[in-house]
Amino acid sequence: MSKLPSILLTGFTPFGNESINPSWEAVRELDGQTVGGHRVMSRLLPTAFADSQRELALAIDEVRPALLLGVGQAGGRSRLSIERVAINVQDARIADNAGAQPIDEVIAADGPSAYFSTLPIKAMLKALLAEGLPAEISNTAGTFVCNHVAYLMLHLAAKQHGVRAGFIHIPYLPLQAAHFPNTPSMSKEDVVRGLSIALRVAATRHTDERLGAGALD
Repeated sequence: MSKLPSILLTGFTPFGNESINPSWEAVRELDGQTVGGHRVMSRLLPTAFADSQRELALAIDEVRPALLLGVGQAGGRSRLSIERVAINVQDARIADNAGAQPIDEVIAADGPSAYFSTLPIKAMLKALLAEGLPAEISNTAGTFVCNHVAYLMLHLAAKQHGVRAGFIHIPYLPLQAAHFPNTPSMSKEDVVRGLSIALRVAATRHTDERLGAGALD
């Protein structure tokens, strides 16, 4: 039997006084599973600019993925947010877990101002909505470590023929949202199901849907 191509699926360590990060709680559930004819390899990245860059490079060297999907926490969002774009800037409102707080710095001096996701984001959205999961296309991945990793995934993938990459932000888990009144959440089970659906579509489709999913503001 031929070896299956790999998907590198990443989540993050907790940050900002949280004891858990829902991205890793969900991502680790998919480690070792076969989705869309690909073997999922889940890896934990530190919520720190320099450390995440180093660990991501090591994970790519180890896994040699055909597809990369980063997953991060976006407390306050109510939907699975499929990111359209990552920008070449680090502008941290808070310090990362290593104490670094870059302001208006580039991520890659040799990179473009931005990268668009190379995954079929509209097809992923359509599949998630069809399964009754709240989802959306997001036009900002922020300027913290999530955007940093999303940009680096696309930057590194652009140097390897045929490798595609993207990023998804997820809401708080209910146990996190319980500490913040009127804050939305999503169960881990739904997040895991959503990521599995998104990965299946990403792994099996190379053309996207034509579907209006933009923002007015």
